[in-house]
Amino acid sequence: MTTDTTFPKVSAQADFPALDERILAFWDSIDAFARSVELYDADTEYTFYDGPPFATGSPHYGHILQGVVKDIVPRYWTMRGHRVERRFGWDTHGLPVEMEVEKQLDVSGPREIQELGVAAFNDACRAMVEHTTEDWYDITRRIGRWVDFDNDYKTMDVEFMESVWWVFGQLWERNLVYGATTPLSNFEANLDYRDVDDPAITVSVEVTEGTDRVRKGDRMLFWTTTPWTVPANLAIAVGVDLTYALVEHRGDAYWVAEPLVDAIFRDGDHEVVGTAPGTDLVGARYAPPFGYFAEL
Repeated sequence: MTTDTTFPKVSAQADFPALDERILAFWDSIDAFARSVELYDADTEYTFYDGPPFATGSPHYGHILQGVVKDIVPRYWTMRGHRVERRFGWDTHGLPVEMEVEKQLDVSGPREIQELGVAAFNDACRAMVEHTTEDWYDITRRIGRWVDFDNDYKTMDVEFMESVWWVFGQLWERNLVYGATTPLSNFEANLDYRDVDDPAITVSVEVTEGTDRVRKGDRMLFWTTTPWTVPANLAIAVGVDLTYALVEHRGDAYWVAEPLVDAIFRDGDHEVVGTAPGTDLVGARYAPPFGYFAEL
């Protein structure tokens, strides 16, 4: 038995953009995406959490690649008989959005934002987010990804933020929250971070109760890049594995970390008269630089 099946000829000069358009038009004509969701009952639901991109501009290659993967997973579970609703999302928080808006408004840093007005700055951030959707819709459609743009969510939505805080609260009550020490991603590190001179001060305080190695009347030096914390200072931290030097300078004796002696006493008019490990400094008491908490 033989069959004579005639297949239509396929042109060797394929027009892939035109083929894309025909397929997309066909999907639209039968409302394919919505029907693929509604085909299954809600009790078969499979939830797919799609991490949203930053709402700071047009999608790049990385977004397109991830978008294809994010499309494959819901399609797979749909073919397995599950209802998979897919809402597109936008990450509207954090540095990426803020830095783009700072460029638009020609401001830099918290002080200038406060002078402009935090409410006005937030309004500008929201406006920028609202104008980033068109390119994303067109490109996502062209790669054939099925996702709901009409019922999208933004992390700035109050409903979304409250849901996140509720989830966090549940984790906290179950003692499932712990600290992380993850580094910045290369994406964050490239967001205009740069080396700058950071204002710092070195403060001298007088020892009021010594130890076996620290004498009453000696002075201790501590260094900080946050001088506004000095009025509330209650303690000085020392490294137990570090060596500290006792330096005589212009009639006073100062305790300072040994590697920093030359950096602190730059005029050369000083003499190191002793050293001690950090453990020998523990227990000394000193007069606070300001008297607000002297009685504690």
